Amino acid sequence: MSRSNQELTQPAELTQPVIAVVGPTGSGKSDLGVNLALALNGEVINADALQFYRGMDIGTAKITKDERRGVPHHLLDIMDVTQEASVADFQSECRTAIADIHSRGKRAILVGGSGLYVRAAVDVLEFPGTDPELRRRLEEECETQGLAPLRARLEEVDPVSAARLGDARRVIRALEVHGLTGRPFSSFMPQREYFQPALQIGLDVDREQLRERLALRVHRMVEDGLLQEVERLDAMGLRTGKTASRALGYAQFLKVLDGEMAADAAAEETIVATRQFARRQLTWFRADPRITWLDWKDPELTAKAVEAVLTVGQ
Repeated sequence: MSRSNQELTQPAELTQPVIAVVGPTGSGKSDLGVNLALALNGEVINADALQFYRGMDIGTAKITKDERRGVPHHLLDIMDVTQEASVADFQSECRTAIADIHSRGKRAILVGGSGLYVRAAVDVLEFPGTDPELRRRLEEECETQGLAPLRARLEEVDPVSAARLGDARRVIRALEVHGLTGRPFSSFMPQREYFQPALQIGLDVDREQLRERLALRVHRMVEDGLLQEVERLDAMGLRTGKTASRALGYAQFLKVLDGEMAADAAAEETIVATRQFARRQLTWFRADPRITWLDWKDPELTAKAVEAVLTVGQ
C-alpha cells in the first residue's frame, strides 16, 4: 500500500451504503461476506491487517480461492511480510476500492476484525504524519533511559493518551505526533461519524462456543502445516517485518524454529493469545452502538443480513 491518505478526501455520490461485516476472529465473517456479495451483487474488501500479507495463509485462516466462490476480493495478498502495515495507507486504498466498486453498480462489502482498520474505512478519521528522525531519537531515548521518562513526558502533554497507551511503541508514536503537530495524539482519535453511508453487521457469538472453536482452529492450522508456513516465510524475511512477525501463531512458531519451544506448547500459547484477542475484539465492537448484531449460528443469518442491508439502503 503506497497511496497518500490525503487522496479521496470526499466520498463519491453514492446510492447505497458501504457494508461492513465485523466481529471476533473465528466467528464466520468471511463466509457471511461471500454470501452477502452473492446475494447483493457485491465485492469483498479485506479489512484484516494480517491478510494483507502474501503467504500468511494458514495462520490467518485466509479465505481460499474456492471459498470465495467467484466473488472478487480486494486488498488480499498485497504486501510482503517484510513490509509494515499502515492504517493510513489502508484508508486510502480501501476508499479507492469502495469508489471503484460503487462506480460499477456493485456493493462494497468490508470484511474483517481489525477494529481500527474498519473505522479508518468507514469513519471520519484523520491521520497525522510521521517524522522518521524524531521517532528515531525517541526510540534511542527509550533504549538508553527506559520507558518511564517518555511516559512522564506524555502525561504532561497528553494525559488522555498516557492513560490509554501501555507499550513503548504507542507511547513513542504519541510523542512523535505531539512533536510533529503540536496537538495531543488523543485529538486524532475517531468520532463515531461515518465518512459516507454505511451499515455495520456484527456477528454475535456464544463466548464458550467460540473458545472451543478457536482451540480447534489452531490445532487444525498446525495439522495443515503452520510450522512449515512459518519456516517458509522466515526464509523470506518474516522476522524483519514489524507487523507480520508479531502475528498470532507466527510469533509462537518462530520460537519452535529456534528450539525455544515445542510445537505443542506453541499451539497452546497461540490458543490462549487468540482467545484474548477475540475478547479484545468483542470489547472494541461492542462499544460501537451503530452495529447491527446478528446471531452467528442463525440458519437465516444471510437472509437477515440482506434484509438489514436493503432496509438501510431505502
